[in-house]
Amino acid sequence: MIYKESLNTKSHDMFIEITNKVAEAVVKERVEEGMAIVYCPHTTAGITINENADPDVVKDMLRRFDEVHPWEMEKDFHMEGNTAAHMKASTVGSSQTILIAERKLLLGTWQGIYFCEFDGPRNRNYYIKIINA
Repeated sequence: MIYKESLNTKSHDMFIEITNKVAEAVVKERVEEGMAIVYCPHTTAGITINENADPDVVKDMLRRFDEVHPWEMEKDFHMEGNTAAHMKASTVGSSQTILIAERKLLLGTWQGIYFCEFDGPRNRNYYIKIINA
């Protein structure tokens, strides 16, 4: 089964932790061992795994993304004006695969799974697929 999750983002450049939603899908599927695939079908958003203990990590990441991919560029050809969001999403990537063991996601102590919004506010979806090994 593929789980479709929806969320409404409040601004551009934000991370929303979705670890619990992915863990719920693992429990529903009753998988002892396997993989969870989390996929984002948007070109200006992505999925990442990173630290979830200190919220300053997310703040710093978003600040650094802005330094590398600033919004104000005079020579972008893309008419919509959101090339920075496309660049950030390409940098992060559109999916993550997480191993499952003993019915739990194999994440590190400080790791969480995040939906990354780079062009909000928007109504967004992401998908979770649990695969039994």
